[in-house]
Amino acid sequence: MGRRQSPRVARPGRIVVEHVDGAARVPLPARATDGSACFDLRAAEAVTLTAGRVTLVRTGLKMRAPRGTFLEVRPRSGLSTKGVLMANAPGTIDRDYAGEVKVPLTYLFPGSYAIEVGDRIGQIRLVADRPAVFRPGAVQPLGTRRGGFGSTGR
Repeated sequence: MGRRQSPRVARPGRIVVEHVDGAARVPLPARATDGSACFDLRAAEAVTLTAGRVTLVRTGLKMRAPRGTFLEVRPRSGLSTKGVLMANAPGTIDRDYAGEVKVPLTYLFPGSYAIEVGDRIGQIRLVADRPAVFRPGAVQPLGTRRGGFGSTGR
């Protein structure tokens, strides 16, 4: 009789987090639910977003991803429905970056939008960093698809 193998469960990556001196002390990133794909980031300062301007919102946290990984900051869909967008989504936090994590937010509508200390302003996830080598050569099409930027329709 063969041995039955249990399904492989990924071990959690350990992300080192440090609170920044002088910033509001907000909770560490956490999943909102057991099924959440990312960990919520919270604002460590109160700011007012205005249309046409990008504001770097402080999280009050420095983070270091484990070797072979990096961190990715993503927007929150709930904010997008209110006109608040992350300017460079997704954002990459390289493993060798040692500064405070900030989230670049902008507001689409006339007027302003208030962000308060503790508001969820983005999401963060741990991503495997696979090595790659780029080499010159001819790119052969895999099918008949051409275009891009919406060429497959709505």
